[in-house]
Amino acid sequence: MKTYKQPFVIAEIGCNHKGDMEIAKELIKVAKIFCNVDAVKFQKRNNKELLTEEQYNQPHPNPSNAYGETYGLHREHLEFTLEQHLELKNYCDDIGIAYATSVWDLTSAKEITSLNPLFIKIPSACNNNFEMLGWLCEHYQGEIHISTGMTTKSEIDDVVQFFCDKKRNNDVVLYNCTSGYPVPFEDVCLLDISILNDNYKDKVKHIGFSGHHLGIAVDVAAYTLGANIIERHYTIDRTWKGTDHAASLEPMGLRKLARDLHAVHKALTYKSEDILPIEKIQRDKLKNKKL
Repeated sequence: MKTYKQPFVIAEIGCNHKGDMEIAKELIKVAKIFCNVDAVKFQKRNNKELLTEEQYNQPHPNPSNAYGETYGLHREHLEFTLEQHLELKNYCDDIGIAYATSVWDLTSAKEITSLNPLFIKIPSACNNNFEMLGWLCEHYQGEIHISTGMTTKSEIDDVVQFFCDKKRNNDVVLYNCTSGYPVPFEDVCLLDISILNDNYKDKVKHIGFSGHHLGIAVDVAAYTLGANIIERHYTIDRTWKGTDHAASLEPMGLRKLARDLHAVHKALTYKSEDILPIEKIQRDKLKNKKL
């Protein structure tokens, strides 16, 4: 008989804090107290390492979302220091919610590893950075979560085999993902979750779903297809300046998502007996005894 794992919900704050520590802490507090999710996740980048000089100094492609005169300065404005990440992790620990971070480069991976978070996420853009993945295999003992947006099936095979060769595949969470902000429903491609389960459920720890769509109906379907780790971008106000806000859930949406996932988890069972106790009274009253 098929059983379903407990859903684990991650509020992806990313850079939706706008570079403001107080907003970041408010997002953490609301995620814990109001939304009832399991973890919050930020991002860490070394922009000089990640970007070429030309990329760093060019204008933001969408000036209305820019927090700096160049793309590099925009990214620096949104970047927290390692000391600030430690402060956020300690705040998460104090209020009882898990802290995690996506890392975009080797320097960031080394820095975040020093904080020993519950898990480290590898974004879709970096899942072929085998130097960084190899370093994490050797130096970080927690879960390594990997998104598979903009990645071919052959490349996913290569990533999973890499972790198998390193004997770290049992710490891997593999996410179905479509890299877009926001993603129309026809491009979510939920049935790819079944492909990940068929190919890798016996090789990795969990299958996850990282959604950039609108609403919350899709996530429940993702869970029933076998993705027990659900990650959604999250913000206080979807109208705020920034690329990710429009593809994010506001607190009420995230709260309803967590509620619905846990309700569905309770419902995904088999009858323990043909006539349940709740049905017996109704059977005695309503069932036609003459048949």
